[in-house]
Amino acid sequence: MTVAAVTRSEFTKLFSTSMWWILGLVLVLYVAATAGSLAFVFGAVSSGTLPNDGAPVPSEGLASVLYSLAASIGYVVPLILGTLMVTAEFRHKTLTATFLTTPRRGTVLWAKVVAGLLIGVAFGIVGALSSVAPSAGVLAVFGLETDLGAAATWALIGRLVLALTIWVIVGIGVGVLVRNQVAAVVGVLVFTQFLEPIARTAGAFVDGLDTVTNYLPGAASDALVGSSIFQVAGAGASGGLDWWAGGAVLLAYAAVLLVLGYVVSWRRDVS
Repeated sequence: MTVAAVTRSEFTKLFSTSMWWILGLVLVLYVAATAGSLAFVFGAVSSGTLPNDGAPVPSEGLASVLYSLAASIGYVVPLILGTLMVTAEFRHKTLTATFLTTPRRGTVLWAKVVAGLLIGVAFGIVGALSSVAPSAGVLAVFGLETDLGAAATWALIGRLVLALTIWVIVGIGVGVLVRNQVAAVVGVLVFTQFLEPIARTAGAFVDGLDTVTNYLPGAASDALVGSSIFQVAGAGASGGLDWWAGGAVLLAYAAVLLVLGYVVSWRRDVS
């Protein structure tokens, strides 16, 4: 079978379950609620509506930080989606039938990557809308600049969609390498929600450590987008990677995971 035919099969398997729309709903609710809440707080402080005895919140660049939230905090959703696209087949034993129908396992893996790219673009657009729409609306209410007329803002949104798309491929690589669904999902959550944030926070205070933490996947994703709430919070280095370098590093993670998974796990017998 051709990659195109197997890709259609991958879409059939994906959309025959509720996994895709549940994760999509989680992405929308999580990102929109966070973006709207932070936009309200930052907007109220910046406009003087709320008193602020601490450090001032600059209104310049605030919109881009809020718009980037879909990648800064929401990337875990497409990452898990990509992981489940593979591990669900191991868990439910459907991969055996897939390999019997398409004995060329490389073709199956390529089909999953192609399907992941397409669904990743869709999730990227949904994620971008979930952060941009509530943020811009709240900023407009407080009379602050939304920057939606600037080309740089739309370039950032485009890179945001690209980052979320790549995260799906990274997730597919994780799923190929780690067959057990529970272990893969737990590992993803532990790394993205605990280990990397702690490391990036430490990098903001320990001299020289940021040269390492800049190359962590989440930091590379933020560099690709060009803005991040973690940088505002002091958990990102001011002299991080350029956007193209961040994209290259994130793509490298996806490629390494896919190759390792293919060599170590994908070619093994399936029970």
